[in-house]
Amino acid sequence: LTPLKPPAVLQPERRHLQVENGSAGSPPPCDKDSSALAFRGIPISALKSYSVLRALTTEANGWAPAVVSTEVLRAQEEWEAVDNIQPETGSQASSDQPGQLISFSEALQHFQTADLSSFKKRIQPTIRRTGLAALRHCLFGPPKLHQGLREERDLVLTIAQCGLDSRDPVHGRVLQTIYRKLTGSKFDCALHGDHWEDLGFQGANPATDLRGAGFLALLHLLYLVMDSKTLLMAQEILRLSRHHIQQFPFCLMSVNITRIAIQALREDCLSRECNRQQKVIPVVNSFYAATFLHLAYIWKTQQKTISDSGFVLKDLEVLAKKSPRRLLKTLESYLAGVSKGQASLLGAQKCCGPQAHAKELTFTGVCDLLPHSSEGTWLI
Repeated sequence: LTPLKPPAVLQPERRHLQVENGSAGSPPPCDKDSSALAFRGIPISALKSYSVLRALTTEANGWAPAVVSTEVLRAQEEWEAVDNIQPETGSQASSDQPGQLISFSEALQHFQTADLSSFKKRIQPTIRRTGLAALRHCLFGPPKLHQGLREERDLVLTIAQCGLDSRDPVHGRVLQTIYRKLTGSKFDCALHGDHWEDLGFQGANPATDLRGAGFLALLHLLYLVMDSKTLLMAQEILRLSRHHIQQFPFCLMSVNITRIAIQALREDCLSRECNRQQKVIPVVNSFYAATFLHLAYIWKTQQKTISDSGFVLKDLEVLAKKSPRRLLKTLESYLAGVSKGQASLLGAQKCCGPQAHAKELTFTGVCDLLPHSSEGTWLI
């Protein structure tokens, strides 16, 4: 017996798709498998040159739609425009990137070149004194500011009259820089929001807390955070402000320190040091930082709480006006210790509980207390 042969396997008939194409250089007809391999590795923009794909959009096995819908026409237009699409590399990608930090000198230059004539009309460069108060100040008071430095003094007081304008890109960059430096964030934040309360403002809009200090209060914060040594001091005071018992609104306290600096400048308390250095703005900045440092030291060592804020600030104002040079020397010693890596004056602080928002704290600033003297040295 001879073995039976296995039945022959019927091979399916290969059907070739015949497409009429009058253009020269069109690819020859091919079967389904080979055509799939042929289209691999071909750019999308080159596919529409193949007549087989064109035929599929117009006719399939002799069938053609009676009515072409608008969706089909729109799809065909998009297909025709495939080779015209270019990758986007414009501003949309860059808008997701964090903004560039602004330095104190750049922000100051913005005000030096801006037209501040309307704000300058409001300033009162010096305190008006009459009678015995004027005579006592003339005989025993500090020296007057040199004539060549008065324009720089007026600029400081003019900036204190300017408010925060969220539409100004420089103002926005100042806020973003303060936030990112204090929090360590690598990304920008909204100019309005509850995150500002976490830094010690009373509300979601920092502009509402600048009364009496204007944009100078933000410039002082910018000065504090943009130097590596004073940034460590600012972060240390911020930690103290978040103490579970001794907490206080950090940024609002800073605004009050700026008010003290403005008043000391107007009363010629800083004139001697300004005349010695032949500068006004650096002296005012250092005086602000030194006063803030002394407040933090008193706050920690004397176990002050938010209920003591008004009286602490008023006593601090009297001391700062009386002995500005003493405060500046203390700041120099502190910064020298920081640069050497020594322990700070404040010591380590523990945040043992959740921080209350500034609007939940009853804070008394220097503007809320009566002045000690009868000269009426009200802050602006």
